[in-house]
Amino acid sequence: MTTTQQTTRAVPAAPAGARRRLRPGRLGVHAFLMTVSLAFLAPLLLAVYASLRPYDETSEYGYFSLPRHLSLDYYRQAFTDSGMTKYFVNTLIIAVPGVLITLFLASFVAFALARLKMRGGLVLLMLFTAGNLLPQQVIVTPLYVVFNRIPLPYWMSDSMTMFDSFWAVILVQIGFQIGFCVFVLANFMRTLPPEILEAAVVDGAGVWTRFWRITLPLCRPALAALGTLQFTWMYNDFLWALVFISDGDKLPITSALNNLRGQFFTDYNLLAAGSVIVALPTLVVFLLLQRHFIAGLTLGSGKG
Repeated sequence: MTTTQQTTRAVPAAPAGARRRLRPGRLGVHAFLMTVSLAFLAPLLLAVYASLRPYDETSEYGYFSLPRHLSLDYYRQAFTDSGMTKYFVNTLIIAVPGVLITLFLASFVAFALARLKMRGGLVLLMLFTAGNLLPQQVIVTPLYVVFNRIPLPYWMSDSMTMFDSFWAVILVQIGFQIGFCVFVLANFMRTLPPEILEAAVVDGAGVWTRFWRITLPLCRPALAALGTLQFTWMYNDFLWALVFISDGDKLPITSALNNLRGQFFTDYNLLAAGSVIVALPTLVVFLLLQRHFIAGLTLGSGKG
């Protein structure tokens, strides 16, 4: 018994820190990633820092100087002077239907391409993918002419045409974003176990049941990831609203920052505060869907 105890004590367990010790190569990778992260965060952090300081202080001591006075006055002024409430509502009118309709239509097409045996499915998927390579600025003039000639009833557009209405921006956003969503969802649906749908067919499930009650719930992580990206892209868009909307009261939130620019003088600290306010909704959306977003990005990473 004594010999066994002495033998056990003679072989101590390896410390936990020794097993978790990072190799020099791993330390280099971590240092590189931290440097890149700081490089991307630096403009945002500088904007937040500038928005908390008076313009007179930064003009005298510089933006990289130590603060003498910090306050949230610029945020209140930016929100009230630019009329952001109205522009936030306009942006939601464009972005929310645009995201929902894009994901709804893209899921239909992706299911047909990935799960239904149809001729020319690969060619159709290639066409959807190729549409993402088309520069958007190329068709600005043709769309401008077409939207001015499409009549709408007054209850849909007070201009009586597609031009100068939310419908024009929503339609363009859907048209340009649906190709990317179809490409992602079709490839994701191909990774789903085919045995699930085969069992549903045996049980008598139709095409709609297989799509709505089986495939779509399994695509929740991919839909959440795409929804986050699509909302961010549509929310931050400035080109299409500037081209197709002439009424200033219908412009989205990205145009509200122009109201903070003076004709002869621009308070860049006030503009920084407005930029931070504009960026907050996309941050909130990402935090709410963070778990699904990361799951959608990492699905399939462990498969051989």
